[in-house]
Amino acid sequence: MGRKILHSKQTDQLLGILLKDPLAWHHGYALMKLTGLQSGTLYPVLLRLSDQGLLEAGWREADKPGKPPRHVYRLTPNGLAFAREHAHPKAKSVSTGKWAGAKA
Repeated sequence: MGRKILHSKQTDQLLGILLKDPLAWHHGYALMKLTGLQSGTLYPVLLRLSDQGLLEAGWREADKPGKPPRHVYRLTPNGLAFAREHAHPKAKSVSTGKWAGAKA
């Protein structure tokens, strides 16, 4: 983890979604739906954040029998601090109790 942590608009968008429920495990397909990011954008971001120690990754059994296990992700304590600092502003407002786009 000696490399500088880089982030992008897509990374900030993903972090904002993860901030909504930072202790919950999220699978990639659900994150694609929530962020609107394509798999070719989302999965490299997830891998980079995981490699940098900002996300914890693991496997979870599927909800339905016969389905393959899912790779899931959640913020680490360092990831939570980083996300609070860098998350997309609209997503951050949701995590503080305000809905994105709500008028003050």
